[in-house]
Amino acid sequence: MRTMHTSVKLKGWLQAALAVLLAATLVACGGGGGSNDSGSNNSSSDPLNGGSLPASPTQQPIAANGTNAVAITVGQGVNGVINIPTVSVTICAPGSTGNCQTINNIQVDTGSFGLRVVGSVLNSSLIGALPVSTLSGSGAQLAECATFADGYTWGSVRTATVTVGGETTTTSIPLQIIGDMAASTVPSRGCSGSAENTVADLGANGILGIGTAPTDCGATCVNAATAANYSNYFACPSGTSCTRTAVPLAQQVANPVASFPVDNNGVIVMMPPISNAGQASATGTLVFGIGTQSNNALAASQTFTTDAYGDLNNSVFNGTTVQAFLDSGSNGYFFTDSSLAQCGSNYSGFYCPASAQTRTLTLVGLNNVSTSASIGILSAQTLFGNASNYAFNDLAGQIGSNSFDLGLPFFYGRHVYYHLDQTASGGPSPYVGY
Repeated sequence: MRTMHTSVKLKGWLQAALAVLLAATLVACGGGGGSNDSGSNNSSSDPLNGGSLPASPTQQPIAANGTNAVAITVGQGVNGVINIPTVSVTICAPGSTGNCQTINNIQVDTGSFGLRVVGSVLNSSLIGALPVSTLSGSGAQLAECATFADGYTWGSVRTATVTVGGETTTTSIPLQIIGDMAASTVPSRGCSGSAENTVADLGANGILGIGTAPTDCGATCVNAATAANYSNYFACPSGTSCTRTAVPLAQQVANPVASFPVDNNGVIVMMPPISNAGQASATGTLVFGIGTQSNNALAASQTFTTDAYGDLNNSVFNGTTVQAFLDSGSNGYFFTDSSLAQCGSNYSGFYCPASAQTRTLTLVGLNNVSTSASIGILSAQTLFGNASNYAFNDLAGQIGSNSFDLGLPFFYGRHVYYHLDQTASGGPSPYVGY
């Protein structure tokens, strides 16, 4: 997930997930930045200003009326952040059908894995009934630090039953409760930068990570040797003195989809086509399962086998090999291109070309399937000129790494498929497709 906030919509800082070594990462994309170069911003009535954009895809989402489908909403949300796709999620105390709460404005993030909810949005009855996970043998409470480029989220790991749409996990699963532990418990090693433990900081009430991995860290956090340096989990005896620790898969924050009873092998994110000038809102559909019901047949024109975390590591942009990924949790396209003018300080990190631009990326899967993907780019300053718009399909910005992030703009007018990694049980390798 990489979500940039603008001074028009909220404030001038970015929230960018930072991939870490050995794939001990919660999300798929790298840091970014910007310059104070104002660029050449278009002020004419024609937003293309002599340039051109590629033809927009035209697929429509199916109706969100099946038991395995739920509506996705892009709009003003809880804090006026652009291109944030959200759903409602219901959390219940383990074993309870009455002590439950439905939380709106949970960000749909195909670039991360597992459910994270800001603790302040939960009522006292529910949060008090969610057991804090403890490590076998020591009895120490388990906490997690999700590190971002500009800060971190810190909170306990607890268990709950999770419902999205008509799908409910068969058992209670681990999730992160953000901001429910005192600032004094934050470990000095492995958790750096500014705390981002509030709804205002996240731009949402939580994050629903539904990418290709069934847990958020995998073998890196299971293995004591790698966990000692790269685990995002911490053991906290009596809730304090937190130190980095190894954690078994069963206690890692889990992708809820993997625990659904039937539609548990993946998801399809369907967003409608929108105007190149942006729109106030957009409504799509999140479908659970691939090939498990009549409404979720695999109909992608191409599918790409990925690494465990959904990355296409052999993709090519401008003659250079890049790590590409399709990430609904990023509110723009993010990549490095020195030929594109960057915006001024009000939109730092975004591109502001003088005219409409097209860029082409070659996506390459581990199965050697490859295809060219063309994206359109308009000046962020032009797009943000209408302060009532929150949905954009041609917004792009700088990323400070050798990556190409196909964020939410890529999803408009497409059905994008994510098949979970099931190799541990002898099943299929992870893939993405559209």
